[in-house]
Amino acid sequence: MLRITDARTGEPVDAVPARRGLTRVEAHVPGYDASALRVLLVADLLVRALEIGGTPVWALLTGESGQAELHAGAAALGIRPFEDRRDAGPGRGESQAVHVVGENGPAPDGVRVAVAPVATPDLPPDAEPAAVRLALLTKPRSTPAQLDETALTDAHDTLARWRRAVAAWARHPSRPVPDEVRGHLRTAWEDDLDVPEVLRVLRRVEESDLPEGARFETYAYADRLLGLDLTRDLGAPA
Repeated sequence: MLRITDARTGEPVDAVPARRGLTRVEAHVPGYDASALRVLLVADLLVRALEIGGTPVWALLTGESGQAELHAGAAALGIRPFEDRRDAGPGRGESQAVHVVGENGPAPDGVRVAVAPVATPDLPPDAEPAAVRLALLTKPRSTPAQLDETALTDAHDTLARWRRAVAAWARHPSRPVPDEVRGHLRTAWEDDLDVPEVLRVLRRVEESDLPEGARFETYAYADRLLGLDLTRDLGAPA
């Protein structure tokens, strides 16, 4: 079961409602910048993790300005659409609310997930969106993130290598994700959305002697959370 650290108390709480009803995930941002996109990215991960576990989710965005830029920037990073709070109307009978906020951001009632800022407020204009997403995923959400040339180059190179590997593994007979590996992945993201540990599991699988088909299925499974389009190059010339 997914547990998340509540920024109000510093204690872990269940992100899944006891009655297994609808969970409202609400991202709160003051305007458009890289830190706001990181808040939306963490909210996107939370939505994905809940849905993988079978929990229905209502995803909302509460912002003060720059809504069009936020939606466009989020879409570029592979963040699925969030409904604008101002257009949402009345609640839907949700049994749990989780608020994702930036540091020193709003303090709504309910469980709060705090996200550290991005040191560079503006995204580099020529940065590959998927590389930006991976660079932001590499750091724990409680740690300020850097989107400098080194971080983006490392993310770009990792993405290119993983996509080539996934395309190559897909040419071999499929094998199920090993139970132990699946367990490591689920334990990581259900433990306070520990995405850096998910990435470490993938690196270990990359270097392992598991059958190619099992490595392919592992990466495809993990990408349901990561949203990095790791299977993009399937069918491309070797």
